[in-house]
Amino acid sequence: MTTSAARPYHHGNLREALLAAGERALEAGGAQNLSLRELARDVGVSHAAPRRHFADKQALLDALAQAGYEQLEATLTAAAAAGGADFDGRLLALARAYVSFATERPALVDLMFASKHQAGAASELAQAGERSFAPALAAVADGQAAGAVVGGDPERLAKVAFAVLQGLVVLANNGLVDDASLDELVAEAVQRLVLGLRPR
Repeated sequence: MTTSAARPYHHGNLREALLAAGERALEAGGAQNLSLRELARDVGVSHAAPRRHFADKQALLDALAQAGYEQLEATLTAAAAAGGADFDGRLLALARAYVSFATERPALVDLMFASKHQAGAASELAQAGERSFAPALAAVADGQAAGAVVGGDPERLAKVAFAVLQGLVVLANNGLVDDASLDELVAEAVQRLVLGLRPR
């Protein structure tokens, strides 16, 4: 039987391995059940090895949240590019990408939002959060420039759209909407948002 003392201290890419294992554990049991010792066992290193990268559990949670925002930024950037220059198509692509991300990784998204707004949150985390939603904000600003979106603060308009989508995410994550219905609801919500955002 292998004991923790017999486990290696070094790992080829320990930080990334711990983050991957941490996200799996997060989705399986929530942040309260995350344990650096258990993660060390999962990736096959000594229980002390994770502390080379994460001073404590909170440091790991913060790193998970930041990595989540970075992944969301990449997801929304790709969706915005795929949606094209037309505001309607771009907004639909962004909406589907966000809803998919948030329903596939609900515990991570909850952690991301909670971590960003907690007292004493690192500035890097807040900046990562802002960058992650930059593609959506740019879509609204570009829509305004093209005359497809009503004037006003683009950030405020983007927040209204986000609130609608987040409502659908909450319904889906609580089992009140199935996958097929969710995609239809996202398309309908975007259609109504587009109508509401049209210049009068």
